[in-house]
Formats: sequence, C-alpha cells, structure tokens
Amino acid sequence: MAGLRIDFGLLLEPLGFIKVLEWIFSIFAFATCGGFQGETTLLVSCKDVVNKTVTAAFAYPFRLNTVVFSAPDPKHCGGTWTDIYLVGNFSSSAQFFVTLAVLVFLYCIAALVVYIGYKHVYRQNNKFPLTDLAVTVITAFLWLVSTFAWAKALADIKISTGASIIAGIDSCKAPGTTCHFASVTSMRTLNVSVVCIQWHLRGLFY
Repeated sequence: MAGLRIDFGLLLEPLGFIKVLEWIFSIFAFATCGGFQGETTLLVSCKDVVNKTVTAAFAYPFRLNTVVFSAPDPKHCGGTWTDIYLVGNFSSSAQFFVTLAVLVFLYCIAALVVYIGYKHVYRQNNKFPLTDLAVTVITAFLWLVSTFAWAKALADIKISTGASIIAGIDSCKAPGTTCHFASVTSMRTLNVSVVCIQWHLRGLFY
C-alpha cells in the first residue's frame, strides 16, 4: 500500500542522516552568503578635509564593480576626488552557490518526507533508491564545484575590499590627498558557508 506511514527509522541510517546534514548545511549556505551585507571604509584627508570617513557598502550578489565610495565632501576635495568603484564582479559564483543551496534545501525536504512518511514505498520500489542515489551523487559533485568557485570568489572579495585597494585609487595619489584604510566588515559568516560545505563534502567522499 502507498498510504502515509510515519516512520523515523530511515533517519537513523546513513542515508537519512546524511540527508539531514545536507539539509542543515544548505540552510547555512544560503543564509550566510545570501544574507550578507558589509562595507569597507577609508579615512581621507584632502583640501579642507581631515580624516573624513568614506564608505562603500556591498552585499550579495557581490557585484563590487557597481559599488562606489561616498565622496569626502560636497566639493569632492576641490575637484580631485572622482567616483571610485570597487573592483570585481563575483555574482556568478555567489549566485550559483546560493541557488544550488536553495535547490538542495528543497530536494532534502522532499527526500525526508519520503523517508519518514513513505519508507515502505521507498523500500519496495527499486527506482526510488536508484534515483535518490543518482541525485545525491550529482548534488555532491555540484556542491564541490560551487564551493570551490565560491571559495575562490570569497578570497578575491577580501582582496577587493581590503587595504590593498588604496594602491589602485588615483584620487588618493593627488597632491595634498592621503588615504588610509580604516576597516572592512568581518566576513566570518561567509567563511562559515565555505567551511561547513567543505566539511560536509569531506564526509560524503571519505
């Protein structure tokens, strides 16, 4: 019979336990990456301006090349300060990572419903386990690809929003103008998204 029969037994087996872990890690992935908001800050001194804080706010999906620093003053340092944008567009890696996390989240919910409510059907029909195994393998591979891509993008985002950006700002090289890097929002939550998925993949493959 194909009726609903609540049974949590499959969750105690490796198959079900891994699905629960994958569901949890998918939540970490899209919540930490997709919900991130930060800013990088400089201290600028120029004509009639001393240590003025200028900021560039950035967030998911990390199209940094569209993010501009605020001007130090209404006169733009006597005309020496032009619009300054951060460098890099990392939206493809970030969106791939988050989109996959959302899809895995939905798939895990569907799989867990089958495991808990239709274990008897899952066991009796060979097509279900084979399909589930195929999807799990494909998902693991896509996690691997997206995590490496996102890890590389994250490393580049840290560079593009860190102290090294000053060297590429022409306005900071103008006579009488000095720029000092002040701070950047902590990216620990983004690190969590990478570390959690890598730990999960290590468990799947090893």
